[in-house]
Amino acid sequence: MHNPNSAIERVKNHLAYKLGQAMIEFTNNGGGYIALFKKLYKIKKQHKKEQKIYQQTIQVFPQLKYPNLETCSDYEQALKYKFHLSYMLGEVLIKADKTWHKGSGFKLKNDIKKANKEFKIFKEIFNNFAKLSPNIIKIISKNKQAFLKELPRIQNILKIHQDYQPILDNIFHNFNYFIQNFNLIEEWLLSNDFNEKYKKENHPYPSLLDPKKLNDEKEKINYKNIPAELAWEMNLPLPDGYKFVLIGGHGTGEKAFQEMLSRCNVKILEKNIWYDNGLDRYKAFYGNLKIKNNYIACIPILECNFYQYDKYLHMINKHVPAICLVRDPIKIMTSVYNYKILKNKDNLTFSNLNCTDHLFDNYYYAVTKNKTIASKKEIENGINNIKNINKHIRFTYIARTHLKNLKNISHVYYIDVSEISNNKAYETLYRLSKIIEFNMPNDDKLINNLSYTHYLRFIFDIKKPIIYKHYFNNKFIEIYLYGSYNMINKNFYDITNMFNFKNKELHMNNIFISIKKNHLYEILCNGDLLYEIKLNINIFLDKINNMINMFKKESIKDNDILEILSKNYESSRFFKQLIEYEFFDFLNSDKGKNWYSYKEIKT
Repeated sequence: MHNPNSAIERVKNHLAYKLGQAMIEFTNNGGGYIALFKKLYKIKKQHKKEQKIYQQTIQVFPQLKYPNLETCSDYEQALKYKFHLSYMLGEVLIKADKTWHKGSGFKLKNDIKKANKEFKIFKEIFNNFAKLSPNIIKIISKNKQAFLKELPRIQNILKIHQDYQPILDNIFHNFNYFIQNFNLIEEWLLSNDFNEKYKKENHPYPSLLDPKKLNDEKEKINYKNIPAELAWEMNLPLPDGYKFVLIGGHGTGEKAFQEMLSRCNVKILEKNIWYDNGLDRYKAFYGNLKIKNNYIACIPILECNFYQYDKYLHMINKHVPAICLVRDPIKIMTSVYNYKILKNKDNLTFSNLNCTDHLFDNYYYAVTKNKTIASKKEIENGINNIKNINKHIRFTYIARTHLKNLKNISHVYYIDVSEISNNKAYETLYRLSKIIEFNMPNDDKLINNLSYTHYLRFIFDIKKPIIYKHYFNNKFIEIYLYGSYNMINKNFYDITNMFNFKNKELHMNNIFISIKKNHLYEILCNGDLLYEIKLNINIFLDKINNMINMFKKESIKDNDILEILSKNYESSRFFKQLIEYEFFDFLNSDKGKNWYSYKEIKT
């Protein structure tokens, strides 16, 4: 052997290959059996000698050890040599030599005939199926005997689905599992269900197992005993533990809507964890959905600019409705430029009203990365390059692209942001609750007030409190301000009604104030203490209100966007074409007529 880094040379140097070659030469040229046995013995003896020298060499010079065969650059090409007649005959001879004392010599003739027959079978398979999978040799080499055992039935499946490449790819990609669970998979792939739901639809990601059986815990193989990564590799749709799909994006009120749903015992799965690939998203949902829960589960789809997006959406395959949150695209664009991000999301505290600047200096604008809102020139540059910021657009203005990849959506319910604002939210959710069957809270304020959390989220994390510490009798009495009612701890009392919210922004109505039970008694029994706390909290509420007014005053308006669009025909035309494609169904409905700002775009 000249090159130990060549897998082909090393396979051809294998004892089996060399013995088989001698057998073929004997068959072709003759020479007598005694001469053959002498030659085979000589080859075996020489091979053992070479192996002994190699082992002795690497003991002294370990750096000369051959690399693993699988790491050689020509490994896959070398595999076909293991299916050469010479190699297969050699394997028969080696096996006979090892078990000669058990009478294997009497079966040698039949074993040689069997090897010749198998060689012809594999040759035919590789010729016929190479076009079905370029890795056919590599796949079969790991499952040679199992493949031969089920060959007629495997050939039948491959023939029936020879014009449906996605399932062939799935079979060969998961061939070990296919062989190990052949009876179950065969039944599924030959069923009417598979034909109707996958093959006729030319579904690009057909499931290797029957989804109905996977969702049945009584079945031997079900979702609970299949790891998420293997399920993904076999194109198994997500377990059907969800009741609907939520489609939305930035600026459509999706955060408020998700919070509203949570108050109806509806859980948006992994709503705040976004991965940059479809597999990790699939794994996150898979774990939640394959167990029974005491809440109604929903899968959110809020973006498409991630790896494996197409396959990921095709794995959401249950026949369920979709709720699609929409908003006038011009208003979405203004919200993009007005969007702010909190610098610190920890619990914020203060004890002195003169030392609260850190509470109101806790944000920056997402577009500019500082506290200054985007200038007119920056907005012009953004709009002029609208065709080149595809990821940004696809994160925001998207509906139809999602729906095209969701093959089993039963009905799409479009909800405009106006329907979850201005005290309409409770009525809207009540209507949806009759369709999706979830329970509504009795208090409509728990839903309607959430419409106004928008500006509060830019001042503090509404799920974590701002804590006012009032010093009294050598200790601190703590008052907790939340931007979400259901964040109030059960060991606290809600004292929101003690404070003045009159003549303030509607957003302020979603601030809830609470106190520990043991501190409540103290302030109620001390009029001066109660007066001081109420005075300080009301002053602080005024500061929040002033902050909201400042945000509103400096914000980008719809007319600012429309004015810039009117000066750039190409960008306006592209933007309108995008919206008309993504929201075609909505624009042609009665609700679509209410996108007044969008209608002002001139093209």
